[in-house]
Amino acid sequence: MAISVHAPNLDDRRFQELVDEAKRMVQRRCPAWTDHNVSDPGVTLIEAFAYMVDQLIYRLNRVPDQQYLRYLELMGVDRLPPSAATVPVTFWLSAPLDETVLIERGTEVATRRHRARPPVVFATVADLPIVPVEMTQLLTFGDGDAAPEERRDELAREEPFDLFNEVPRPRDALLVGLSAAAPSCSVRLDLVVGPDGDGIDRHDPPLMWEAMTDGGWVECDVEDGTGGFIESGPVTIHLPAGHAETDLFGRTAGWLRCVVTEPEEDQAVYTATPTLEEISASTVGGTTVAVHGEDVESEIIGVSDGSAGQRFALTRAPVVRSETPHVLEVSTGEGWDEWMEVQTFAESDVEDHHWQLEAHDGVVLFGPAVREGDGAIRQRGAIPPEGARLRVRRYRTGGGRDGNVARNEIVTLRSAIPFVSQVENRVPAAGGLDAETPENARDRGPLVLGTRDRAVTLADYEYLAHQASGRVARVRAVEVGEDGAPASPGEGVAVKLFVVPTVGSFETTGEFRFDQLVPGADLLEEIQSYLAPRRMVGTRVMVGPSRYVGVTVAADIRVGPNVDRDRAELEAMQALYGYLSPLVGGPDGEGWPYGRPLHVGELYGVLQAVEGVMFVEGAQMFPTNPTNEERQAATDRIPLNPDSLFFPMGHSIQVRGPEDN
Repeated sequence: MAISVHAPNLDDRRFQELVDEAKRMVQRRCPAWTDHNVSDPGVTLIEAFAYMVDQLIYRLNRVPDQQYLRYLELMGVDRLPPSAATVPVTFWLSAPLDETVLIERGTEVATRRHRARPPVVFATVADLPIVPVEMTQLLTFGDGDAAPEERRDELAREEPFDLFNEVPRPRDALLVGLSAAAPSCSVRLDLVVGPDGDGIDRHDPPLMWEAMTDGGWVECDVEDGTGGFIESGPVTIHLPAGHAETDLFGRTAGWLRCVVTEPEEDQAVYTATPTLEEISASTVGGTTVAVHGEDVESEIIGVSDGSAGQRFALTRAPVVRSETPHVLEVSTGEGWDEWMEVQTFAESDVEDHHWQLEAHDGVVLFGPAVREGDGAIRQRGAIPPEGARLRVRRYRTGGGRDGNVARNEIVTLRSAIPFVSQVENRVPAAGGLDAETPENARDRGPLVLGTRDRAVTLADYEYLAHQASGRVARVRAVEVGEDGAPASPGEGVAVKLFVVPTVGSFETTGEFRFDQLVPGADLLEEIQSYLAPRRMVGTRVMVGPSRYVGVTVAADIRVGPNVDRDRAELEAMQALYGYLSPLVGGPDGEGWPYGRPLHVGELYGVLQAVEGVMFVEGAQMFPTNPTNEERQAATDRIPLNPDSLFFPMGHSIQVRGPEDN
């Protein structure tokens, strides 16, 4: 394969600039030399040397990409490896059981098979015990701070009872106690309800299911087959990892509760309380995190020859990040000695058991012998003894954007597990990124060499935030005042980073959910922890989600004859969502610029560029609240604050043909 030749312009000086620079040095170093005319023999020598240096610079600027990357590696700038997508995966039991089912760490699941591409394989990162439970407590709580009422005796007598007050009020609750804590498990409540509950929209009931953890009540993901207790059916509750047995009102159980919530605007509320006739609880599944990668364990990578700077290649590359650190083991006469991975050998001494990993190429490095300024040779890091076997305890390979699969794509168990009938991902996978391209590494090199590992300018904070995690798609650093609002340069009291996380999957139109743009607490903490030791002393750093202004576009376009209207509508939608996207939008296609306003005239150009569109009859845009979808009046210009982006949502396109009025 041919290697592309790129002119990176490492040194932009030219012949005349070199001559002028040499003459200025002559004036400083040799003030007695006063004749700088071209007839002077000394000037002739300067011009001859400048000509040769100019040729060397030209040759340097013609360095191939591969060689340029080698130069960067010598300076400690390696290409970034891919990152692996992660996704919560739910394992469903074939039937409720009386014994615990263990889903072992490393269990492999895969997406459905397509003709065009092979299945994408994921592996679980932790053991998942699916714990059997049954209901042991049943309470209702409907009078503010009054004591709850025990309801099991009424059920035993087959006497239906009201779940809430006669007219349900916010904070009314049903409490269900389980026989044991079931962290990360899916518990199904089978309910038989009376015909009394009324008034609500079964698709949007004013209810919230929660589970008790050591830190308090936590909202749960729920699949409600009763429509808010309107009809009999199952309610499946996916419990959090922190679910724990707790003492409430003198009763110890693994607690769940269903709470009547404050109604949102235009949300229907109960006009009469539902009644409960029967209820039972059982465990039907469990959820754990799976990663798009494969763990390689206890791999022997070679035998040491006792020399400095040894390199050993892993059998699988590239290596992606995992939840546990990499450990290298060196054989001794009595067993295996653990060596620690480091990012650089700069601080390593001859006795330090350190090693380094080139993740992109999958290469293990040991410390070199370096000649110091005084001529002495210094060993940076210990050398494994000659004849010692080397073993990597565990590493993970894989990753890439292929792992960002859509919801309900993971359906296959790669190996049979007793009593497990099926598997699914109820949310899209996210976080998968391809390995860094040579072009990006070339552009990143000067930034790394300029900032290294210290945040001074706002650009440094943005760069280091990207280094902190592969799940960061975009980040904006601004100075903020005491109130947290952006401040003028030099007048802020802190630096705040506004983060946009990577989004795993999009709809066909390019649309995605607003919650996909909200970074998780773990990602924010990861960035905060990474920046803390790298910030300047006395600088306060805050990390939070980016702010968004929703925008809805309504447009009327006219297409030419023989143009498929459905296709034209889809492509027009894709053009709008793409142009306004905080990830891939904007004039340059790299995400809508922070703080850049939107003018309605831009939308005409975006729609006009769609294939088959003759002209745009009209277009309107409406500022919209991303959380409640409340739309404001149409406007010709929507401004943005310096820390804000647009979130496109709810567009509508009317397509007309040449013959339509």
